[in-house]
Amino acid sequence: MSRTALRICPLCEATCGLTLTLADGAVTGARGDREDVFSRGFICPKGAAFGALDSDPDRLRGPLVRRDGRLREATWEEAFAAVAAAVPALVQEYGAQSAGVVLGNPNVHTMAGALYPPLLLKSLGTRNLFTASTLDQMPKHVSSGLLFGDPFAIPVPDLDRTDFLLLLGANPVESNGSLCTAPDFPGRLKALRARGGTLVVVDPRRTRTAALADRHLAPRPGSDALLLAALAHTLIEEKLADPGALAEHCDGIGELGAALGSFTPEAVAPACDLTAAEIRTLARELAVAPTAAVYARIGSCTVEFGTLASWLVDVLNILTGNLDRPGGALFPLSATAPASRPAGPGKGFALGRWSSRVAGHPEVKGELPMAALAEEIETPGDGRIRVLLAIAANPVLSAPDGDRLDRALAGLDFMVSVDPYLNETSRHAHVVLPPPPPSQSAHFDFAFNGFAVRNQARYSPAALPTEDGRMDECEIHARLILAVSGLHGAPPGVVDERVIADSLARAVADPHSPLHGGDPQELARLLTGRTGPERRLDLMLRTGPYGLTLDDLRQAPHGIDLGPLRPRLPGVLKTRSGRIELLPDPIAAELPKLRAALADRPAALVLVGRRHLRSNNSWLHNVPSLTGGSNRCTLQVHPQDADRLGLVDGGHARITADGGSLEVPVEVTDAIRRGVVSLPHGWGHDRAGSRLSVAAAAPGVNVNQLLDGTRRDRLSGTAVLNGFPVELTPLP
Repeated sequence: MSRTALRICPLCEATCGLTLTLADGAVTGARGDREDVFSRGFICPKGAAFGALDSDPDRLRGPLVRRDGRLREATWEEAFAAVAAAVPALVQEYGAQSAGVVLGNPNVHTMAGALYPPLLLKSLGTRNLFTASTLDQMPKHVSSGLLFGDPFAIPVPDLDRTDFLLLLGANPVESNGSLCTAPDFPGRLKALRARGGTLVVVDPRRTRTAALADRHLAPRPGSDALLLAALAHTLIEEKLADPGALAEHCDGIGELGAALGSFTPEAVAPACDLTAAEIRTLARELAVAPTAAVYARIGSCTVEFGTLASWLVDVLNILTGNLDRPGGALFPLSATAPASRPAGPGKGFALGRWSSRVAGHPEVKGELPMAALAEEIETPGDGRIRVLLAIAANPVLSAPDGDRLDRALAGLDFMVSVDPYLNETSRHAHVVLPPPPPSQSAHFDFAFNGFAVRNQARYSPAALPTEDGRMDECEIHARLILAVSGLHGAPPGVVDERVIADSLARAVADPHSPLHGGDPQELARLLTGRTGPERRLDLMLRTGPYGLTLDDLRQAPHGIDLGPLRPRLPGVLKTRSGRIELLPDPIAAELPKLRAALADRPAALVLVGRRHLRSNNSWLHNVPSLTGGSNRCTLQVHPQDADRLGLVDGGHARITADGGSLEVPVEVTDAIRRGVVSLPHGWGHDRAGSRLSVAAAAPGVNVNQLLDGTRRDRLSGTAVLNGFPVELTPLP
């Protein structure tokens, strides 16, 4: 007999509501939840494949422990005992900095990944944290930290009310959005145009998003910061800038003109391969639009000047008066956001509080560049990483030079991987701890509600009970924390109760908290929830800006609509001045390097990545229904470049860059501009020892193997994954 259950989809940033059909303890179907307050029934192919992912036979059902050089099935007690025996002893012998932690993107798609990794880091006492952020969005965190004092104060475009949207380096029709949580992004773009608005897309490829646009500009990859600087220059030079009420919250507006003086449209046009007239027209349209928003994502972040591009996005939103106003770019307010503080000076945001051991890379937001992980493992000396804990991470495919990292991981003294698969990275682990399928886990979006285009709150209890032999993901994390901190054997609930006690102690002492002056023990008794994670969520909701409770969410299974985004300045500002610091010193120091780039001679051929609607990095290549069709690992080449180089559609080519060469199938298409080729990210499933049968049957190639890790955005440490030079030669 079948039944249905509601579940928020965890497979991309859109967080759509699903209605799952369940029978015989399995998910037999998935459709969009039409009553979901946020997604209103929208679903993409990934959500529709929820059941196939959930029941993938290659998912590990129990732990693996390395014995006699081979990973073998083990009990949960044996797995955690192995961790408890190895990690504390190695850290005791070699010091806290001998441990490293790697966090992958799936962490922000689970409750466990949001609640426990900070506790794990604290237990280990290490500064060696590497995350997918330095392969993705770190430039936006840095620019927001410098501008607003908070790296998580990231404004998002008010898609449902804007009159003009300028979109750079993003393909939300395929990706479903990024740092802009918006179910049915395509429908929202179509609605923008239907109400008379304008969509301009800047991308070297004619993507499905570009196909929806009123105008598509295809500049040379990596020139985003130059283009944005020229737009800002034009607004200032032609006296089109009008920050309006924002001026009273800004420092540095007067200095922007001089700082951007060299970036005239005429100076920038050759580097962008656009005309000066196109640039000036775009700036004027931004200025006169009733409301407008500028939004840029991965294509603008994973380039040499990614932080400058991210900064200039908000500079444009400020100069046009569109930051923090309806129809522009606003700051979301999550139901679990900390209690608001009075506006005024804050702690600010600092870069480079410490540096990596080998190459001296400065930390950013408490993290080191993922591209530096291999050298930190393989270079001898004090502080060498000997112990690695990888949580939902596959850096062998996602980081530059996976071959080098592959060799480095093999030399670790001990490695723990929390991962449902034996993949290209977890195959090196000494202990693999597999979480259960998503249908067996509760869900609340701690991260993505902070980037949502509408304020709302939704909670999904587990649709199915945890199967025998599996362990709840939150319990896995809690037991791992106990094992590495010398408390192996203590009840896992101890971890959550300590967090609750500490949080309540701070809340009752905080005059701005709604719990100020209360009795911590009495307040703890009021918390509802059957598990520690649910009790922690209940506490965060109670102390949040809307005063919700977990019971409120349970009684509203389709979610609670908290209304459209609203202006929040100056309350979001945490800079030392208490104002928007429009030209911070690190940015001002980087601008001369951008100015020097105007004289660079562009490479004849550069590479960019691309997204597929039915894929998400390396996660989903083992689901048969999400493979094939357009979701293929091919090198897209413009017809004129193909003719010039002797390439044919369906043939093969050798592509070479800093890190080595790959042999790739060629797809000739005019959807990409001349001088640019495109290869998707997340492929290369051909390494021995992994257990991904579907992915291994069509492995593709790892585009990041073309990089050696030396190309990085200087301010954020983010790897340059787009716009780097390559060479092509045809193969027989």
